[in-house]
Amino acid sequence: MSEENHPPNDKKQGRVLGLDVGSRRIGVAITDELGITAQGLQTIQRSRKREDFAILSALLERYQIAEIVVGYPLRMSGVEGIQAEKMQLFAEDLRKRFKLPVHLWDERLTSAQANRLLRQTDLSIKRRGQLVDQMAAILILENWMEAQENR
Repeated sequence: MSEENHPPNDKKQGRVLGLDVGSRRIGVAITDELGITAQGLQTIQRSRKREDFAILSALLERYQIAEIVVGYPLRMSGVEGIQAEKMQLFAEDLRKRFKLPVHLWDERLTSAQANRLLRQTDLSIKRRGQLVDQMAAILILENWMEAQENR
């Protein structure tokens, strides 16, 4: 097949990884191959930075990740606080380590929305607690994807 029939695709190929980063856990979500939907992958129990990044590295390789979206915890007023500064540093570490585009995305209310959605399920309180970070990562990634479509 000639290149004339298949013009180069300007859109970067690969999936997008969404992260809801907390002090104890990292909720992880991923787009499908077409970049249409977001699904939860897992929740990483944080230990040391080296181990956290080793797990992320394995996910990036396994799913051929092209970009990363990190939840950006702004205050309700929209002002950055200590947690937002921590996420800026975390995002910069991801960029340096993995040489991928890393986007910070406003995550205000995603945990509350995740909790609200999970309360509507038949899951036990314990199981909902285990899934809230993953659900928040899905919501962060979906919101980012929607904004990209509207650009």
